[in-house]
Amino acid sequence: MSQLLAIIEKYEKRFDELNQELIQPETLSNPSRLRVVSQERRQVEDVLAAGKEYRDCLRGITEAREILDESSDDDLREMAKQELESCSAHLQELEEKLNLLIIPRDPHDAKNAIIEIRGGTGGDEAAIFAADLYRMYSRYAESLGWKVELLSSNPTGVGGLKEVIFMVKGEGAYGRLKFESGVHRVQRVPVTESQGRIHTSAATVAVLLEAEEVDIRIEEKDLKIDVYRSSGPGGQSVNTTDSAVRITHLPTGLVVTCQDEKSQHKNKAKALQVLRARLLDRAIEEQNKEIAQERKAMVSTGDRSAKIRTYNFPQSRVTDHRIGLTLHRLDSIMEGELDGLISALQKDDLEKRLKAAENMKEKAA
Repeated sequence: MSQLLAIIEKYEKRFDELNQELIQPETLSNPSRLRVVSQERRQVEDVLAAGKEYRDCLRGITEAREILDESSDDDLREMAKQELESCSAHLQELEEKLNLLIIPRDPHDAKNAIIEIRGGTGGDEAAIFAADLYRMYSRYAESLGWKVELLSSNPTGVGGLKEVIFMVKGEGAYGRLKFESGVHRVQRVPVTESQGRIHTSAATVAVLLEAEEVDIRIEEKDLKIDVYRSSGPGGQSVNTTDSAVRITHLPTGLVVTCQDEKSQHKNKAKALQVLRARLLDRAIEEQNKEIAQERKAMVSTGDRSAKIRTYNFPQSRVTDHRIGLTLHRLDSIMEGELDGLISALQKDDLEKRLKAAENMKEKAA
């Protein structure tokens, strides 16, 4: 109890510091810093709102106990008894709420996400599954009022996608979609299968942060930019002008191509957007080697065995192997109804962070 009150006092101090920073000219002139400070201020406000309720509840308990100790009025004592029971029950709820609110949040969760999907093991069927996943995430984003912007795609002649890169724009997009990174496995009878046999294929999903120029600065001298004519499935020409763009980042060797737009300028802008996201992702990984190794293991090869989720069409079953969750409503999930899966993954992540925070408190005590 006293520990929570001390934490609330720290948040009050931090709230005053953030208010001061928000009115500083250097903050107001820096959109990136302004966004970060404003976002932290909102989170601190949430803690302080719950903290006010918590203090009010403690005050109510103290006053009720004083009445029970000092008053002989039966009606007043009955009211105090009810108030004590009510406040005591609410106090426990507020303690749980505060413990969750003070867990450090990922500062990137509110940002937009860039998703890369690639067909893995399984040939044409893997590419078709990659296209299905793209549709699934697009439907999910649209159901939340988010916007989907296609950045790059590499279609096949059978309706699949060897690779597709797109941005999801919306408040909290990265925070909800970041758990989708990994290898997704599908078990079904492919449309190209004449014998009716069930095949197992896979596609990889990588969820990256949208990086702004203020996050990642790219020097022109570090880029090799090639232009060429766009082509579609089978190599047929799409445009008669050199509108497709290939950008190579010389220091890292990262290569990004974009040919979906008819304008070379637009293709270059989209390719740079993807390049920034990949560079930011690499920078974040370098700050945490353990996470880097885990992510590399998840999306390294696209092999069937390195899976985070399985979509079994014959049994209408979707299983997330990280949390052992199985749902028997594959059709609705493929239509974008992902809330059940994503909410369960968020809850699991929250519980792990809560446990880590409690361990830190125990070590500090």
